[in-house]
Amino acid sequence: MTEYRITHVTTYQYSEPVRVCHNLLLLSPRSHERLNCLTHRITIRPTPTVETDRIDFFGNPMRAFSIEESHRQLVVTAASHVRVSPPEIGDLNVGGAWEQVVRAGADRSGAGWLDAAPFRWDSRRVRRSDEYAAYARPSFPAGRSLLEGVRDLTRRIHADFRYDTTTTHVDTPVETAFRQRSGVCQDFAQIGIACLRSLGIAARYVSGYLRTFPPPGKPRLIGADQSHAWLGVHAGELGWIDFDPTNDCLCSTDHVPVAYGRDFHDVVPMRGVFLGGGTHALAVSVDVAPIETSS
Repeated sequence: MTEYRITHVTTYQYSEPVRVCHNLLLLSPRSHERLNCLTHRITIRPTPTVETDRIDFFGNPMRAFSIEESHRQLVVTAASHVRVSPPEIGDLNVGGAWEQVVRAGADRSGAGWLDAAPFRWDSRRVRRSDEYAAYARPSFPAGRSLLEGVRDLTRRIHADFRYDTTTTHVDTPVETAFRQRSGVCQDFAQIGIACLRSLGIAARYVSGYLRTFPPPGKPRLIGADQSHAWLGVHAGELGWIDFDPTNDCLCSTDHVPVAYGRDFHDVVPMRGVFLGGGTHALAVSVDVAPIETSS
């Protein structure tokens, strides 16, 4: 297992005073079978007038806050200490043929079908289509295990699509990124989800952090790690298994999940409204620092 201290700083600078703002945050890593969030703290400056915590529909910890005093800068710092364990699965040829898993979910007889149900259908940003199904189908011949099929699909997305930060933006439709064969992690995750759902497979969007490694001989740069996105697939009795098409891998201890949803719209790290402000500039810094442990 691996432990990290994670610091995520979001800074808004405004050209004119903001009189009031209301915001929602999804910046708190959620504990599950492979992740233990040992400590977590969100600091907001200026200090909010009102702060409340709740759990959203998908089980993600959410912070809502309002600032009712004039301000030209808003700084939100989320600091976490987490412990991440590797997935227990080693052989992807387990869990039954993909068609059996799909049938068990559709007829509500499979393990965890209710948990998976919201992730089988169309969502705000991800719509099923014959085009996605045609792209996915070569990865899912009859009788192949679900996890082997997903691994092959993510490998093909990695090979067929070009990582390019200039060809898409946060609101680019999935269809555009799919047809131009380029984009970033958000696009690749949603393309994979669209392909899987178009075959009837339950798949969800995962937002989180990715530990990065400096070139040999170079020090790790503070603030140079990334917010990241990947996908999770529901594999019946095996539960949710995460895959990263951007990096062509089964997710392990380098991936720290924060929130799950049907697509990016469900897991935006920070959203809100404000009055005033004029123009604004946004800066985001993420630092994922490994902690040396004795174990």
